[in-house]
Parts: sequence; C-alpha cells; structure tokens
Amino acid sequence: MLTHLPRPHRHDVLLAVVSVFLGIGLWAVGASSSPSRDLLPDWAVLVPLVVLGAMELLRRSAPRVTLAVGTIGVVADQFTVGSIATVLIFTDLMYAAVVYGKPATARRLPVTTGLITVAVTIATLVWLRTPQALLIGVLTGLVSFAPALTGATLRNHREAAEAARLRAEQTALLAEMDRTQAVTAERARMARELHDMVANHLSVIAIHSTAALSIDSPATSRDALGVIRENSVQGLAEMRRLIGLLRDAGAEREPGAVPTLDGLEALLKQARTNGAASGLDFVLRDERPPGPPPPAPVELAAYRIVQESLTNALKHAAPGTVTVRVRGSDDLIGVEVGSPYGERSGPRAPGSGAGLIGMRERAELLGGEFTAGRDGPLWRVRASLPAREKAVEA
Repeated sequence: MLTHLPRPHRHDVLLAVVSVFLGIGLWAVGASSSPSRDLLPDWAVLVPLVVLGAMELLRRSAPRVTLAVGTIGVVADQFTVGSIATVLIFTDLMYAAVVYGKPATARRLPVTTGLITVAVTIATLVWLRTPQALLIGVLTGLVSFAPALTGATLRNHREAAEAARLRAEQTALLAEMDRTQAVTAERARMARELHDMVANHLSVIAIHSTAALSIDSPATSRDALGVIRENSVQGLAEMRRLIGLLRDAGAEREPGAVPTLDGLEALLKQARTNGAASGLDFVLRDERPPGPPPPAPVELAAYRIVQESLTNALKHAAPGTVTVRVRGSDDLIGVEVGSPYGERSGPRAPGSGAGLIGMRERAELLGGEFTAGRDGPLWRVRASLPAREKAVEA
C-alpha cells in the first residue's frame, strides 16, 4: 500500500532527518527525560525515536496512520529513559493529523485530546493527591491538546480563506456574466432603435427610387426625388442623434427628446406623404382618456411599434386605408395597426423580418403582449403594454 503513496514533501524529509539526529545527539550526551528508568537498556530509547522520525515522512499523505503509530511510539518511550525529541515529534504528528487529515478527524481530535487532558489531570490528582500532579495534566495538554488545537485553528483559517477566494471568484464570474448580458442587451436595444428610426426612411427611399426608375415621367421623378430628399434628410438627422447619444453616453448632458404618443399625428402625416404613390391612406383613432401620460419607456415602445407597423404597411400593404388605434386605461396602453392585406402592383421594398422581432422584444421587455398576423382582409398588429411605473420596472 505504501508504494501508492506520493513522495514525501522535502520539508517533511528535512524535519524527519533533523528530529532523528537531534534525538540521537541528545542520547549520545546522556540527555534524557527520565534517566531514573532502567526497565530497558539505554539504546532502546532510539527505537521509538527512529519509528516516529520515519512517520514524519508520511505526515501529509497518511496522517491517521502516523498518529496511530506515533501514539504507540510515545507510550513505548515511557518505558525507556525517554527522549524529548520523541515527544516533540509526536506533537508534530498530532498537529499534522488535524491539518492534513479528514474534516471529521480535524473536528474530533481537539475535543478528544481535551477530554484526555482533563481525565489524566483528574486521575493523577486522585492517585498522587499532591499539587505536583497538575504538572502531569499540563504536560499531557502540551503534548496532545495544544498541537491539536493549533492545527484546528490553522485549518479553520485556511478553509475560511479558501471559501473567501471561491466567493470572490464566483462574484467575479457573476459580474462578468452580468456585464456580458448587459452588453448583449444594449446591443439589441441599439439594433432596435437603429432599425426603427432609419428603416422607415430607407424603405420609403427604396420604394420611390424604384418608382422613379420604372416610370418614365418627369413629374413622377420630381415627386419621387422630393420624397427621397425629405426622407434622407430626416434619416440622417435621426442617425446623427443616435450617434451623438452613443458618443456622449458617459458625459453629463441633457437627455434627448423621446418620441411620445402625442407625436403619432405627425408620424401619420409623413406616412400619408410617403404612401400616396402606393394608394395608401392613414387614419389615427386616439381613444385614450384624458389624464397623465404613461411612463416614458411605455410611450417610446408604443410609438416605435406604430412606427414600424407603418413602415411595414408602406412596404407590403395593398392599396387602402391603414388604421392606427390607440387605447388607454389605468393599467394598460393598447396600440393596434390594421393594414390591407393582399397583392399590390408597383415597387416594393424588401423585408428582413427584423421589424416583427423588434416589436415583440419591445413589448416583452416591458411585460406586455404582442401579436401580429392576418385577420381577414387585414394584417393586424396588436400590442398591450403596462401603463404603470411598477410594471415597467418589473
């Protein structure tokens, strides 16, 4: 079995060699702990010394074995003239058994040695009936209880330090995960804002530029160029505003204007101009009751959902009327956009599907609901958003 044990630590080898040679040196000069004992020859004191010295090599790898052998050796040493080196080696083996042993052993040894110290003290007092008997109890405590208690204290400090290190690593890992999630969420938010602000203008530019190329009419081209210019200017303004917010995110500055539901009429006016060539008309039905406006995140989400729905209508809707309905209550803000569903002639702008994903994300981030799909002759988009600050924070 010993062949499977790891190589002794170099400090343990040094400790074993020094301890044994110290004991041999003390024996050579005649220094012993009990020179009056003559039960065994003087050289017999070297046997427990060498055995316990060999156990020092295993103090880390087999602490329970070394403690058992060390206990037998220190008891055997009492039948010889005795060596202080043997006793010192035993105290180190007791210390090592607590520090390197199993957790159960580390918990039991201080209690066990403490009880043994008390028992030895009481027994010697009863037997000898002299105050000097207390010295035997003190020596027993110094040899067994003191090293066990020292080892337990050191082990507790090491375990506490290891636990603190693990907590620090876990905290750092959680912080990194939070940072990664925050970066991902911010990138998704930036993508939604960029798409909602710019896609509308670019879609109109694509539709009208296609119309200008396909219809050889000076009046049509002139109207298309006017719409293209207006939307390109507005798109550039929106882009500059977004870039400015990104550049000055860490600086103290006044917050930029956030679109609100009161701006839907202007949004539909622009959509009427852009959709005139496609035979689209836009109607707003604002059914909100009078009262304070909902929180800014709710208004922004509702505005962007309507804006993206109008963009999709300009790209895909058949000729007809696009109806925007806004409803409100104490608990919910509802927006609904219905556009004619069907084939249409004329230029169309390609779609990527990111608009529906962005609208759904906006609603779900606020704890709301979002649906989009065909409803008879209409393509209907519905969103229900919480109208209270508490719901927004959740």
